[in-house]
Amino acid sequence: MTLVGLSFSGAIGLTFLLLGCALEQYGVYWPLFVLIFYILSPIPTFISRRLSDDSDAASNACRELACFFTTGIVVSAFGLPIILARVALVMGACGLVMAGNAVIFLTILGFFLVFGGGDDFSWEQW
Repeated sequence: MTLVGLSFSGAIGLTFLLLGCALEQYGVYWPLFVLIFYILSPIPTFISRRLSDDSDAASNACRELACFFTTGIVVSAFGLPIILARVALVMGACGLVMAGNAVIFLTILGFFLVFGGGDDFSWEQW
């Protein structure tokens, strides 16, 4: 049931993004570059979980570096539509893209909280 909820919220976030690009009054597809950030955001966490040997430690340099890179990617995803709005390329679509960003990144966070918490994590459980 949680996977269905995460899928639904991801679809809602992508709908906001596509509405920001495809509505007739906006008519620009520059905000689709945010998809690159959606793909890049979980990669540092996946790498740090793979390379991290000490799972009992409260803080780990590899995990903290992964959190730093992930934060940079997420901030960049929110910054890109703002920069494009300042250049007047996506003035009206900026709000829809920001709403889509919030929903998508909360969905990614929910995925990690629900499915990535334990050490017995495997892709076969869903």
